[in-house]
Amino acid sequence: MGADFVGAASSREFDDLMKTPKRTKYLRKGRVSVRGQYYLLTTSTHNRRNIFCSPETAQVVLNCLQWLNEQNVIDLEAAVVMPDHLHFVAELKSGTLSQLMHSLKSYSAKKINTLLNNSGRIWQAQYYDHAIRKNEALIDVIKYCLNNPVRAELVKDFHEYPHWFCRYDV
Repeated sequence: MGADFVGAASSREFDDLMKTPKRTKYLRKGRVSVRGQYYLLTTSTHNRRNIFCSPETAQVVLNCLQWLNEQNVIDLEAAVVMPDHLHFVAELKSGTLSQLMHSLKSYSAKKINTLLNNSGRIWQAQYYDHAIRKNEALIDVIKYCLNNPVRAELVKDFHEYPHWFCRYDV
């Protein structure tokens, strides 16, 4: 692993981090985009619709993340596309978090609407970001991300879930 992260964060700490206030103004309060910083990012579908149950729509999102990685916007570590939301861990390489999320959401929404022969919103406007601190182990955050399907009781082992990516052997 390229980054020097030490320590471990408990599942409970991350569960608490994933609880966000209902009002979107709190989501933007204190948001800072730092190039070279690792982030855990989460965003949901509009009205929490289960858009990503289909392998094709989930793959669109994973492909978009891979493209952003290839364009050196992010260094993608891990991602899991849940039925109604997305979690991913990445290092921000260029631009801002807002630009990153705008690119991801707008491009994937157009592709998914074309695929479904549909129009309308795919994503909620807001997103949640957690900057991974030096005292957190990057691998623990990645495991937290990848184990979302297990916590949602969709599978017993995240390897059984079809819509995930990890750059490491896990």
